[in-house]
Order: sequence, then structure tokens, then C-alpha cells
Amino acid sequence: MPLSEFPLPSEDSSGNEPPEIRVLPPGPLSRSALARLEKVECPAFGHRRHARAEAAGADMAPIVLTSGRGSNLYDADGNRYVDLAAGFGSVLLGHGATAVSRAMEAQSDRLVQALGDVNPADTKLALLERLTSLHPGESPKVLLGTSGSDAVTAAIKTAVLATGRPGVVAFEGGYHGLGYAPLAACGLRESLRAPFAAQLNPHVAFAPYPRNSADADRALSLVEAAVRGKEVGAVLVEPILGRGGCVVPPDGFLPALCEVAHRHGALVVADEIWTGIGRSGAMVRSVAVNAPVDVICLGKGLGGGLPISACIAPEAIMNAWASGDVIHTSTHSGLPLACAAAIGTLDSVRFRHLAPRAAEVGARAREALSAELGGRRGVVEVRGAGLMLGIELESGELASRATRGMLERGYVLLTGGTRGEVLTLTPALTIDEALLSASAGALREVLASG
Repeated sequence: MPLSEFPLPSEDSSGNEPPEIRVLPPGPLSRSALARLEKVECPAFGHRRHARAEAAGADMAPIVLTSGRGSNLYDADGNRYVDLAAGFGSVLLGHGATAVSRAMEAQSDRLVQALGDVNPADTKLALLERLTSLHPGESPKVLLGTSGSDAVTAAIKTAVLATGRPGVVAFEGGYHGLGYAPLAACGLRESLRAPFAAQLNPHVAFAPYPRNSADADRALSLVEAAVRGKEVGAVLVEPILGRGGCVVPPDGFLPALCEVAHRHGALVVADEIWTGIGRSGAMVRSVAVNAPVDVICLGKGLGGGLPISACIAPEAIMNAWASGDVIHTSTHSGLPLACAAAIGTLDSVRFRHLAPRAAEVGARAREALSAELGGRRGVVEVRGAGLMLGIELESGELASRATRGMLERGYVLLTGGTRGEVLTLTPALTIDEALLSASAGALREVLASG
């Protein structure tokens, strides 16, 4: 079937409709499209799917998506799903959000590409002025990128320029992207770094990401030991561990981490790629918990689904880029189309008060999930903040089978954690609360069925 003939949602779809499964997923059209895909795609992804299927003892073939609206996704076979993943958390306003699509349409009629840092577009200026308001430091400056990995790379470069120190302290379970600078600090799985170890920064130390006060004391002690030697320029931390399993650190950990780092002359880089722009219930999580971080990285939801990211730091730190002939840029940095989408996203999140809504709806969703799943065999913990929720199960195999069971019931969600043992929910901030409540009941049924 030509791509143009795949079914589309009806024009009157609200984008917040319950699942409708016509053909057990993945249906024949998805399977046919997948067979075509595997003939032309890098085999890394197909290999991973097959390995997961073997480990889980279940069919893990994916569906092929053709369209989306709001919190609904549609596959090649016409099935309708409730999207609890939202593009790895990037589609903050839902698929086809009016604020983003209108901004993109208006911008595409004017200017799609400019000349980045040489002859920038007016939309870049408008976006940077909005982004500087998110950092509480003095006269913040912004360095745009095209992905979260790019933003973290810019932050690590900024830290070494500002401090003259090559070392980085990162956290076990942390994930900051797979570009070479953040890959060296990837604590999610050693296997992601191992093949490239000889090409990565050797000056990286890892501390455990804390789950409780005792963990926090140990982590802070290890961080202090690492930064005391005056070789560490950056402490890289997620305010909530994202892909590592939606782990919320104990109160006071982030401010204490900043105090330790600053006492020894290191900068703290807050990777807010997942947590920022309302996802965790605040525009910037580290700011909300009163942690005086130095550099803030934003991405994922910033572009409402389009690739754009930002590294933000006070003028005194960013001035390190003003000496010498050194820059960090690329062809599509400051792309007018992506900047327009980001402006539409930021303005919508603010004017619609979606960050506090995420905090409130997310708290009720955690309660509902805990009520449905608490004490059930195989369930370890329900946790998270805002609409960044994790359900830790006893094994990655169980989590894989649960995602398949949920898919068959019409819910799309992903796994996280160092062993793939955590079900992660990062729906659009605009999702109908009734859909979240229904997903809790569906997950209870899936887990009860084994």
C-alpha cells in the first residue's frame, strides 16, 4: 500500500478518544511495512527488537504509525491508540497541536531556513528572549542546538572553556544522549559506551543516583571526592532520572550537590531535557527545587515535536566563548521553522498553565496507579513527578510483556530503567485525565493476566 493510502483520523476526532483496536497489533499492514523497513534500515534496531522478543518470550514486533491527533495515534491497520509516550516525551501539546501547527504554517510561508549564527532569523531572537527568562542567573545567554545530546555537548564544552578543567562527574543510570561528549557520561548502560571507549573523554567519574537520604549522603560524598582534585569542570545531573526510570531524588539533594560542586570550583549542568517545559510540573525543575545550577539544558518538548534544543547559562559563564576562535553551531541551529514551533510551544505551556496542570494531574495519576497496582505481584514501586511517571517492575522481561499487553489494549508506552524494568509514562500535558485513569485499569488487567 502506498503511504498516501494509509488511513487517517476523521476530521472530527477530538484527539482524546479511547482506544479502538480493529486488528490485533501489529496487524498485517504494519507487518508488511516493517518488513520493508528492515530491508533498508540500519540493523541495530531490528536486532534490538528481536533480542527483546527472545528475552521476553513474546512477539515484540512494532506497529507502524501513520498519523496522530492530540493524545491519539493511528497505525497502518487503522487501530487507534492512547499515546502515553508522546514522542519520547517531546510532543508536549499533543499531536497536531494548533499552537505548533499554526506557528509552523505561518513561518513556512515566510522563511524556513536562515543562516544560523551568520545571518539569523527574527524568530531566533524572539525565542532566545523567551528562553533567557527560564534561567534565574544574571544576564543569561543561550546557545541553540538541534537535539538534547547537542545541548549537553554545548554545556560540557561551556564548562571546560569556563573552568579549564576536562573532568565530568555524572550519575549511574543517567542518560544524556549518544553524541560523543554525552556518551562518555552515559551511566544508563556500560554497553552503550564500551565499543567507543577509546574515543571518549577519559576524565569521567560516576556516582550513584540517590533514591533516599542515605543514598544522597553517599552520592554527595563520592561527588566531593571526585571534584576535590580540581580536575572536574562539570557535574552533570538530571533533576529527575528520566530514561533511567523516573527516579525522583530526595528533597535537598540538588541544592546540596550545587553547594559541593561550587565549593570546589565546578559547574553544575542540569539536564532538563526530560524534566523541563512543564513535563515534571515546573518550567524548570532545578529552579523549582531552589538548586542554583549553572547551566540548564532544554530539548525534547521545546520544539513541540520538532528538533531543537538550548543550553542556557549566565553571562559570566557564557563569556568563556568570547575568547579565541571557537564556536559550537551547525547548519540547522536556529532553524526558523523550529524556532517558531518552540515559541508556539513555550507560549502555549505558559498561557494555558500546563506546568501546574501537569503537577496536579500527575499527582492524581500516581495515586490511581498506586491504588490499582500497589501490592500486586511483580510491581516494585510507582513514582515520578508531574506527567513523568514510572512503574518499576521486578524485571525487564515482565516490563516488555506489559508494554505488549498494553499495546494490544490500545495504549502506547515505553520502558526505561537500567534493565528496562520500568514502565514510563510521558503523555502530552494536554491529555484528558480520564484516559490516564483508564490506562491504570488496563495496566492492572495486563499484569494480572501474567
